[in-house]
Amino acid sequence: MSKKRTAQMTKLRVPYTGNFSLADVKAGDKLDLHSRSDAEEELVDIHERLKELQILLHAESRRSLLVVLQAMDAGGKDGTIRNVFGPLNPHWVTVSDFKAPTGAELARDYLWRIHDAVPRRGNIGIFNRSHYEDVLIARVRGLVPAGAIRRRYRQINEFERLLAENGVTILKFYLHISHKEQRHRFQARLDEPDKRWKFSRGDLAERKLWPQYMAAYELALRKCSTRHAPWYCIPANKKWARNVLIARTVLATLESMSPQFPKPDLDGVTI
Repeated sequence: MSKKRTAQMTKLRVPYTGNFSLADVKAGDKLDLHSRSDAEEELVDIHERLKELQILLHAESRRSLLVVLQAMDAGGKDGTIRNVFGPLNPHWVTVSDFKAPTGAELARDYLWRIHDAVPRRGNIGIFNRSHYEDVLIARVRGLVPAGAIRRRYRQINEFERLLAENGVTILKFYLHISHKEQRHRFQARLDEPDKRWKFSRGDLAERKLWPQYMAAYELALRKCSTRHAPWYCIPANKKWARNVLIARTVLATLESMSPQFPKPDLDGVTI
């Protein structure tokens, strides 16, 4: 990986030291990307390399990649999945959505449904929302006692270490949009007939709690960005920049994993 890419990843990665402020991240930042056309061109090249690495990861079948996506409503999780991972072989990609837990899930510990969705060896798994909802909405809405929330940061770190030590490489992306950009995207959903199905009155209720959510996200990112499961805070106002920044990070991670074709057992094989 080039020094330039390494520097970019370091800038986007939430420090392991716990020193992090969302106020320091500009949601409209494009970093080194100068235009949408250049970004889309680069994304095409990245996809070609990702397809090669995906084949190697699946053929090797010893490890998996887990990508966690978190964002405020209209933050771009679905668009990220479609634009960054859409061109890959869907047979080896799993997407898991985590909405409000069912009764059966509430009867168990909050990580039970998460562990069940971890990608199998050789696959790429994507979490559209995740176990972090249990320290985000649960914190903001007071769904569990404050003491339980405090324990969950440690439990999540230990859970992610368990996965990492058993062959799951973890990447976590927070798609950071501004309050103004969210309003623009909500309005677009109302103005465009083919997007109205995405609009929910409940999203407006959550929007009123924006400061509380920003505080909850900042705390989760500070407490749970670790070497075995780093958080990346992605400026996401510009969708085309967001896609490339995430794709670059996924590519660099898969290249560092360096998956290889297994050696075939051809002893005694004749055709």
